[in-house]
Amino acid sequence: MNKNKVYIETYGCQMNFADTELVMGILSNKGYQITKDIAEANVILLNTCSIRDNAEQRIYGRLGNLKVIKDDNPETVIGILGCMAERLRKELIEERKIVDLLVGPDEYRRLPEFINTAFAGEKGIGVKLSRTETYDDIIPFREDGLSAWISVMRGCDKFCTFCVVPFTRGRERSRSLNSVIDEIKRLSERGFKEVTLLGQNVNSYNDGGNDFADLLAASASVDSQIRIRFTTSHPQDLSDKLLYTIAEYPNICNYIHLPVQSGSNRILELMNRTYTIEHYLNLIDKARKIIPGVSFSTDIISGFPTETYEDHLQTLEVMQTVGYDGAYMFKYSPREGTKAYNMKDDVPDEVKTKRLNEIIDLQHKISYEINQKMIGTEEIILVEGPSKKSDAFLAGRTDTNKVTIFPKAENIHPGDYVKVKINRATSATLFGEYTGRVRSITTVESARSGRLKRTSTKSGRTLVSANTKS
Repeated sequence: MNKNKVYIETYGCQMNFADTELVMGILSNKGYQITKDIAEANVILLNTCSIRDNAEQRIYGRLGNLKVIKDDNPETVIGILGCMAERLRKELIEERKIVDLLVGPDEYRRLPEFINTAFAGEKGIGVKLSRTETYDDIIPFREDGLSAWISVMRGCDKFCTFCVVPFTRGRERSRSLNSVIDEIKRLSERGFKEVTLLGQNVNSYNDGGNDFADLLAASASVDSQIRIRFTTSHPQDLSDKLLYTIAEYPNICNYIHLPVQSGSNRILELMNRTYTIEHYLNLIDKARKIIPGVSFSTDIISGFPTETYEDHLQTLEVMQTVGYDGAYMFKYSPREGTKAYNMKDDVPDEVKTKRLNEIIDLQHKISYEINQKMIGTEEIILVEGPSKKSDAFLAGRTDTNKVTIFPKAENIHPGDYVKVKINRATSATLFGEYTGRVRSITTVESARSGRLKRTSTKSGRTLVSANTKS
């Protein structure tokens, strides 16, 4: 049996965290031991992100720290996994000489082979992209818990001009619906209460016979007590069928992450986002009619090449029009190899920073106003565990993804669904009092907007209307 101990640090998005579990599954099947103590490990792996420059700079800084370990024990294998491995292989091998191993997102099956190569004194390098690899048959290594990330597809075909994903993770390909459902069944048997389906653009999922709405419906049907979330959605592919599917199943969360990136049609065209603001706002309106109480979050980039102050004001206007519950907000970061990299990065950094701060300030104001309206409502919370600040309080989330804090109550444990009456709110957090246990999330009404009435038509389509009873 292999006695090598592996320590993995993960950086970046949820896809990377899901990939780390995949890697741990592959390695543990080959006899490697996974350790949380870096001092025990003779294999140290960094699973990396290349989406923004500061993400890569964090890795370079961490490699500087790991040089001390390598100097003390030259036999230790230091490896880079993920997007940086594919994008910066030459620089990492030739300039960062402590790196023994480079493995891209599509070559994880060969990781044990590459580790053996590194132990033999050679560089273990595998960075080829694949049009077929989905790791359909690999069972990720997961500790017991409540929430799990499941990658349902890999790569992206959108080619936004600012994004490196098609070049670091390859083209789109989807897992089979049956393999995803089997994984959710295993999680259900282990007591998991929440699953998030992951893809760079989950809306374009297609396994040859099923689209994403089909997958979402099948996932929700596995276990009615498991909440189903998904991310990330592209506005071009957000179908009516998907919206009706979200409305139909009580355990599919009323929460959609729908990146807008900019409020300017001119900038969206330069970004190759393939939709207009008018189309985007129409999607928002349609979703709110089909799914009462739905919440939205988004991504926004400040300072894309040629962005004017007028473009920036249009972004602020869209934020106010939509009323996002939350947002991930960034300054534009040129990424080598993308089309935008060849555009002149002509917005000064201090202007980017000023505009970004205005975006952040507006989002905090919007989030605060939305959360204030929830005071006095009763929300269904999935209890996740003690609050980070005090063991006297429990923390959980609403189905609209809002963190909620409430005092400990007798016989309430992580994984329970409970009712909490909201009595205070900040822009980021709801606070309330426990009012009762929920036995089944499929039989309770949403305290926020009322569960949806559903009546089946002869054609099989589901008609959805808001329940206006208080």
